[in-house]
Amino acid sequence: MKKKDQLISALAKELKLRKDEFKNTTIETIYFGGGTPSVLSVEELQYLIDAVYLNYKVTDHPEITLEANPDDLNKAQIIKLSKSPINRLSIGIQSFFEKDLKLMNRAHNATEAKLCLELATQYFDNISLDLIYGIPNSTNAEWLQNIQTALSFGVPHISSYALTVEPKTALASFIKKGIIDNVDDDLAHDQFHILIEQLEQAGFDHYELSNFGKKGYYSKNNSAYWLGKTYIGIGPSAHSFNGETRAWNVKNNSVYINKIEAGELPIEIEKLTKNDKYNEYVMTGLRTIWGVSLEKVEIQFGKAFLEYLLQQANQYINKQLLYIDDNNLKTTKKGKFLCDGIASDLFKII
Repeated sequence: MKKKDQLISALAKELKLRKDEFKNTTIETIYFGGGTPSVLSVEELQYLIDAVYLNYKVTDHPEITLEANPDDLNKAQIIKLSKSPINRLSIGIQSFFEKDLKLMNRAHNATEAKLCLELATQYFDNISLDLIYGIPNSTNAEWLQNIQTALSFGVPHISSYALTVEPKTALASFIKKGIIDNVDDDLAHDQFHILIEQLEQAGFDHYELSNFGKKGYYSKNNSAYWLGKTYIGIGPSAHSFNGETRAWNVKNNSVYINKIEAGELPIEIEKLTKNDKYNEYVMTGLRTIWGVSLEKVEIQFGKAFLEYLLQQANQYINKQLLYIDDNNLKTTKKGKFLCDGIASDLFKII
């Protein structure tokens, strides 16, 4: 408990130490994510929100999101959160099938997932849920059922990701031992396109590779990241970006707390080169509904960069994986699943 209190105090102090970074910027979104921020009490969350308001200029109606897992959200907690400034929940459902949740080593079960959404939708209008596709031994019929179950709760935003196998996890060990099948790229590809078809039919916009929202419910936090806006990440391992530099805090909690208590920022900073900024813009832009503005590339990076981009993109335009619409380079439906790989071929490498 002492460590938790120290960490919360350090988070508030880091906000104060870094306020000059945002002195000319108005805060539009506050996001409690990474790990499980829902282990914080509503009072502790309020303390950190107050620290933001104390040190920064905040817009009248900011989007304030809390990431949570179904096992963290009981009825009493949801009601308390609904009375706080938090106005958006991002819930890590992942799947409504017991076998999938066990395979991914999730703490909640399918019944808790459904009950959590049933309760949350009574008290929150703005809810996002996460779903994972490409799970070994899952079928397209099961994936379709997962999507339909999610839609039945009437949530206005869904984030969905392909399963990735992290090293040194139970899942990686099971795959290595042959207990379960490895991730199948063809299965993930098929399920990605089922997802797009189903959510677009249900009135969602596919505004970013992994994000689907109804009009008025695009995540302001996600959109800020994909549109290259400035953001500050507070706490151990948190990343920040201001258009010129990328920065990240030390991972170790004790080191982080000790540095902050001494009035020092435990941060490493990388200055971005012109190539870095171009590559970052291409990568993020291609993932979105807005695409890569050819005009912006020419203005910000110069004619040589624009010519290089168009030359590299040409092969993908011919394969109908990219197209140009209103002077913006975008992925086609066929190209969406491959967009990270395509982007890497458009990068400018020294």
